[in-house]
Amino acid sequence: MRHFDIPAGGIKIHAVEHGDGPVILFCHGFPSLWSMWRAQMVAVAAAGWRAVAIDMRGYGLSGAPEAAEAYTPFDTVGDLIAVLDHLGVETAPVIGHDFGASVAWNAAMLRPDRFSAVAAISVPYRPLGGAGFLADLRSAGMSNFYMFDLIKREADLQWQNAAVTLPGLHYWSSAQAPDETRWHPFDPGRGLLRPAPQHIDWIDPEYMKDLIDVFARTGFHGGLNYYRALDTYFAIASRAFAGRVIGQPSFFITGAVDGLNDLWPQDAEALRSFVPSLRSILTVSDAGHWPHLEKPAVVNEALVSFLSSL
Repeated sequence: MRHFDIPAGGIKIHAVEHGDGPVILFCHGFPSLWSMWRAQMVAVAAAGWRAVAIDMRGYGLSGAPEAAEAYTPFDTVGDLIAVLDHLGVETAPVIGHDFGASVAWNAAMLRPDRFSAVAAISVPYRPLGGAGFLADLRSAGMSNFYMFDLIKREADLQWQNAAVTLPGLHYWSSAQAPDETRWHPFDPGRGLLRPAPQHIDWIDPEYMKDLIDVFARTGFHGGLNYYRALDTYFAIASRAFAGRVIGQPSFFITGAVDGLNDLWPQDAEALRSFVPSLRSILTVSDAGHWPHLEKPAVVNEALVSFLSSL
């Protein structure tokens, strides 16, 4: 794994690459680091690709602006453009998980000239329009939606004990947690801030240790700012890009028991109305919100197959 830094809009983006060949960009979500993609990077590099994963802005060794307004997709997609420019690459497929999936979809939507294909895990594409989905939830009186807690100022303090919050987040949102207590985005009693009651049997202990060490140093402010920037982005982009579809070849992966499935039903035909070139949806059995970590062999095989078809 080769590490380097890239200048991007007044900050630096820390990047890691592995393999040789056409470039693929990997984008992580909340709260993760580039290293969550290690198994996928090894797999696609073995298949002849040059895997490039970054610490997204606000995370790890990348720059972390204080203001939430610096974390809109205009900024995060700009970071990906800076990476491609630094590498001298005109176009590349982009792969993302969680909020990184949202960044990947937005990259394809905002800059179809630079992003040739999309593979997204856990978060499907939803076209812009109206006031935005957070405003829609507020209007519907659904104030118990988990993101409303993440955008509060006190969330920084609620998450700061990384040795407790990070194992808890991964456990409760995975298939290891019992069905009746697993994380649900609309049930505060089944939230993410509960301590893990037992050892997490599907995650690399070294990865978790590194994750805890890094977030104990950096805190969670940068990662939480992605959620705080949503209303700002929707206020601008919902008018400018209303109804925009994703035309590039796309692939969607979800865990069978991911709590987000209750927010966005995983139906291929429905998704194709927004993503007409969707190749397929893979639902990974016995996986929750982290199928690429819970079932890496299944996800790796699927990603390599998708990339090979491009």
